[in-house]
Amino acid sequence: MNKNLIALAVAAATFSGAASAATVYSDDTSSLAIGGRVEARALLSENAKGNTDVSEALQQQTSNDVTDISRVRVNIDAKTQIADGVQGVGFFEREFKADNSNDENRYMYAGVNSDKYGQIVYGKADGSLGMLTDFTDIMAYAGSVVGGTKLAVADRTTNNLSYVGTFSNLTFKANYVFDGAAYNDDGKKTDQSGFSTAAKYTVGDTGLALGVGYAQQKDQTAANDAVNQTSKQTFAVASYTIGDLYFGGLYKYGHRDATNLVNGDLTDSQGYEFAAAYTMGKTVFTTTYGFMKDERNTSGDYDELANALSVDGTYYFNSNFRTYASYTFNMLDKNKVGKVAASDQVVLGARYDF
Repeated sequence: MNKNLIALAVAAATFSGAASAATVYSDDTSSLAIGGRVEARALLSENAKGNTDVSEALQQQTSNDVTDISRVRVNIDAKTQIADGVQGVGFFEREFKADNSNDENRYMYAGVNSDKYGQIVYGKADGSLGMLTDFTDIMAYAGSVVGGTKLAVADRTTNNLSYVGTFSNLTFKANYVFDGAAYNDDGKKTDQSGFSTAAKYTVGDTGLALGVGYAQQKDQTAANDAVNQTSKQTFAVASYTIGDLYFGGLYKYGHRDATNLVNGDLTDSQGYEFAAAYTMGKTVFTTTYGFMKDERNTSGDYDELANALSVDGTYYFNSNFRTYASYTFNMLDKNKVGKVAASDQVVLGARYDF
């Protein structure tokens, strides 16, 4: 039971409901499954009074408010046999928010899966670096402060041709995001394009796993409408599982390069994150610490972007239903980023997977 609960906690960033999806149709060659989650979440944090403009709100008084950030995800997973050991696949997932303002299609792709050679799909699909940020993105609520800054082409995105294959203890991912057909009023492209790739290796039965990845992106509507600004990221991760304990670590280095950034000042980005999980009966305790900064490499100055410690506890009644409490200690300097941006957060949640 304990090892299964650790697996559930560490897999928190994967497709919602994938483990408990119900097969609604199946024959000798095809299957259709429906899954998802219903998640009630109450967020307690400091918010600016009477103003939604962030730049002005940072200077105003704040109040402790409870915000309903509940959500529902519904997905459809379809497969059909098209040759010996080869399937046609399709996946769709839609998320609905409590305020209806940020509903989105999270996934929408189709492709071909080979039992021997892996899977290739096109559409709105994951980039390659998510496999690595999952090493520390294990919280019931709080996300990875470093992993959340992946380049768009390395994250879940559209116009994406993606491949993943597992060969013994090695998993390899690669994806390419095509240059889109959207233009702004000045005739410049508005899409981001590029690629990412990652590899993860599990060292036998030792409980040790290692990973490394790289992403490169061309952003044609970057700061000051820069043309062909290039951004690069490198990630390295490691994890170790022993009994009821899980430990994970992540390091990120990024670089942005463009001809017309302010004063030609190129920017490097660095971040690191540590995560741990412990299972006690039906309860999983998780914690992460993440730090990230942007550094202007001509001056040596840097902006602190994230500095947070999160802890939470999740109680699994069974594989379908859980409750949790999460607290994030935000250690950003409120004199630099404002009281709201530096505020702590408390979240109480209940989640039903189907």
